[in-house]
Amino acid sequence: MALSPANDDILVDLESERRVLSGMLNSEDARIEAYDSLKEDDFYYPLHRTVFSLICQLYRRDVKPTFAELLKEAQSLNILRNQQEINELAYIAEHFIEGENISYWLERVKDRSRLRKFEAFLRRHHQKISENIQEPVDNVLMEAEEELTNMTALEIDDRVDSPVELAAVGYEEVERRYLRYKEIKELHKGVLPLDGLPTGFDSLNHVTLGYKTGDLIILGAQTGHGKTAFALHTAKAVAMEHKSPLLYLNTEMSRVQIALRWGSILSQVEHEKLRSGDLSPSEFSEVLQGYSELSNSGFYSYPCPNLTPEKMISIGRKFKAQKDIKMIILDYVGRMDKINPNYAEWQILEQIVKTLKMLGQNLDLAVMCLVQLNDDGTLQGARRMKNESDLMLKLIPVSPKEIEENEYLRKFKDVNYRLMIDKNRDGRSGIDIMIHFDKTRQIMRDAEPVSL
Repeated sequence: MALSPANDDILVDLESERRVLSGMLNSEDARIEAYDSLKEDDFYYPLHRTVFSLICQLYRRDVKPTFAELLKEAQSLNILRNQQEINELAYIAEHFIEGENISYWLERVKDRSRLRKFEAFLRRHHQKISENIQEPVDNVLMEAEEELTNMTALEIDDRVDSPVELAAVGYEEVERRYLRYKEIKELHKGVLPLDGLPTGFDSLNHVTLGYKTGDLIILGAQTGHGKTAFALHTAKAVAMEHKSPLLYLNTEMSRVQIALRWGSILSQVEHEKLRSGDLSPSEFSEVLQGYSELSNSGFYSYPCPNLTPEKMISIGRKFKAQKDIKMIILDYVGRMDKINPNYAEWQILEQIVKTLKMLGQNLDLAVMCLVQLNDDGTLQGARRMKNESDLMLKLIPVSPKEIEENEYLRKFKDVNYRLMIDKNRDGRSGIDIMIHFDKTRQIMRDAEPVSL
């Protein structure tokens, strides 16, 4: 079944195109705003594309684009020769709008342009399906999902910052952070002002200033060494203490297993006791109180053992729209279904991580993914994953022998893990944070220093 022809009234707004061009002819502010935010192909009518191009050419040469200058420029290029086109240009020049109204008409032109691109996208992929191309369904959906995601990102990415603009952005940002720091320091003595979501560790907060929107955080650990505990510790800091909605994509555990983990973390009752049911009345009460805290949090869990990149993008968009999530945690990347069975493992993991990075940037949220480490501490399957990350963390156990031989480790009472900051795009890297991991209760925290 073919798609029905689109309604021109929905996809085309010639009057808005005329008013934008008229504004550019008569107002310097309108020229600047339209020049910065529109392209030729945002105009539907070919003549309007030509007029926009001519105005921009004159603007770049610092020539005021009057009606007479436009005609002169058109004649030199041997265009706009017939009377109908000249009459249209005269109509545009005469119907001037006030400069302060240009933003309204600009948005109308851009909106119609985006709808036309979306309609072309639908028709193109409908035709591809109709031709019955012998291609895996997952590949077809992934290609369409990636193209659609890129379409939504164009408004963000498609601009160049001038030196003046970039300096103004820097000044405003530093001023904002300076004033915020002073305010928080006065109101809350000793509390570090973050620029993102809390990490759950004071030491990591100091190094990163929090997990920021658009960041891709990769946490690597060997099997059985705290990947999920770290992820839930992060979720506790973000969704419960900071009250920010968070989506947890779980590829390994059932909903019951996740719930039991939370019961132990929030009540500090040993996990094995929850599994067996061997609880004292006071412990039972603590567990119920913990679940009360969970029920009032922003933690959303999505058990998905058959997760694929395209499904992950769809789920992320849905929860961003419905719950305004601020962070996604994927536990863990190695369990995701293959995009293409012919890909090598490193190609699969690299593509998944690129998808996560794009998802975080387009939806304006932080993304954390958990990966498997080899016994020697290297990344399982794909070293290139590190290149895509903004923050690369490795959770490594510390043996009693290491503590005995390392003077620095002996400065902490209860260190048994270290969090290696392998990469930090926005700050210091190559440093370790000392961690205490209580496996019986699935609790993590900064290791306590030895009192002097």
